[in-house]
Amino acid sequence: MSVLVYVPIKDGKATKAGLEAASYANAISGGSSTAVVAGSLDGDGGIGSVGVSNVLAYADSLADNSQIAKLVDAAAEKSGASTVVFSGNLEGGAVAPRVAIRLNAGFVSGVTGVPEGGNYPRNVFSGKAKASVSVSTEKTVVSVTPNAFGVKEVGGSASVEAFATEVGEAKLVVGEFTPSSADGSVPLPEAERVVSAGRGLKGPENWGIVEDLAKALNASTACSRPVGDMGWRPHHEHVGQTGVTIRPDLYIACGISGAIQHLAGVNQSKVIVVINTDPEAPFFKAADYGIVGDVFEVLPKLTEAIKSLS
Repeated sequence: MSVLVYVPIKDGKATKAGLEAASYANAISGGSSTAVVAGSLDGDGGIGSVGVSNVLAYADSLADNSQIAKLVDAAAEKSGASTVVFSGNLEGGAVAPRVAIRLNAGFVSGVTGVPEGGNYPRNVFSGKAKASVSVSTEKTVVSVTPNAFGVKEVGGSASVEAFATEVGEAKLVVGEFTPSSADGSVPLPEAERVVSAGRGLKGPENWGIVEDLAKALNASTACSRPVGDMGWRPHHEHVGQTGVTIRPDLYIACGISGAIQHLAGVNQSKVIVVINTDPEAPFFKAADYGIVGDVFEVLPKLTEAIKSLS
């Protein structure tokens, strides 16, 4: 199988989401995948470490989804790819369907593992069920759910080949970029550990205990929808069915009751820890570990305990 993967880069290096997509591409290709990138690379950008053998490097950074789609389309033609892989993040979600149309390819979004018997596994109904999707077209485009497959380092490096193609005029121009957070925390869809809180924190002035725990765990912070709606926390931290869907290794929910809409966005977490004063809170039914207690008492003690282990 000839496989091409689009790998986003930042500061010359492949992003975690990009490396995960590249790991998936390497797995389904049998170790002979090709990557395409847009922007300046530092060496091979770390892409060879997950088994990709060749990188097609477009010199300029691209922010316009239509331009990225044209780039990937051209790279697929050059490499003779029958399958094209994207991360299932916001950018991949916008570009992958465009590429599928350009290639007249079947499209499977949100895959969670390698195909079995030619069928791609994915979650459906907000993670309540699993589907096995077959593709009958000659070519296939897939997007990989963030944190579902993981980064599989195998060592090595990739050859880098300059790649030029016509991508047209940009319809989107980024005039200025301001990071949503200056603390360097990992974006929620890519985070391996997340500490989240709800109205049980009683106000934004109390969020310090959440941030302290997150810092001790090297985790990202998140919140429930009511917290975002009230302006206690920025909207990009809202996780749930109407916010960001995440799949971390560890999700700690502090003072969140566990409404079905919230659970739909976090129930694929590998380990869920719930802290709540109400022993009947619905979230406890979905938890791997539960603590019935006051977050204002539990979180500082938990933070100190974690610090003592480091």
